[in-house]
Amino acid sequence: MHLSKRLQRVADNVLSGGVVADIGCDHGFTSIYLIRHKKVTKAIAMDINEGPLERAKEHMLSYGVEEHMELRLSDGLQMLDADEADTLLISGMGGALICQILEAKEEVTKSAKELVLSPQSEIFLVRKCLHGMGFCIAHEEMLLDQGKYYVIIRAVKAKEKEKEQYQREEDYIYGHCLIEDKDPFFIGFLKKEEKRVSRILEGMAQKTLSANAMKQYAGLKKELEQIHTVQQRIKKD
Repeated sequence: MHLSKRLQRVADNVLSGGVVADIGCDHGFTSIYLIRHKKVTKAIAMDINEGPLERAKEHMLSYGVEEHMELRLSDGLQMLDADEADTLLISGMGGALICQILEAKEEVTKSAKELVLSPQSEIFLVRKCLHGMGFCIAHEEMLLDQGKYYVIIRAVKAKEKEKEQYQREEDYIYGHCLIEDKDPFFIGFLKKEEKRVSRILEGMAQKTLSANAMKQYAGLKKELEQIHTVQQRIKKD
């Protein structure tokens, strides 16, 4: 079985060795991979739609892992009880939706040993949500897959000291771990964002701006300043 680069790294971050609940399982390949490589003892593959579960069932039977894999029609964590899963895995969703899923059944989320998350947007919301729910970010990495940057977060039960590392706004926006680890893909991402924001600002500077456009201009200037601050932090450390 061959996973995409992104899903491979997501799977590599599952370390509990127990039961994984794959939320929004889609085709079920991540769950099947984890079972076949003995990284988990069982997978509960869950999706809000019947179509993906049907595909996951076909793949489950094809790879012969039905004894270790269960399928559930579920809106987020609704069909999962507390202490049923050691790992909660969510990838390919927006950050706001991931937060909504985790907070909707807080007792289930807090009963897990680890959360492996790969939000596609609003990642700062996920980082704040994790701290608010009593988790810390044990590991975070960025990768480039088919021309798009992805972030993968592994969170475990929090230590108060870890939250102290997120004192600056850019730690939540760009990721304290990515900054401290000098993640090579993250450095490339920052350069790309610096060029993108600078190009927009240069274009706006040549125009007469409305009140709303002025606000947008100010927001972009702040964003560029934060990018430069993060780049300086990476060079200094």
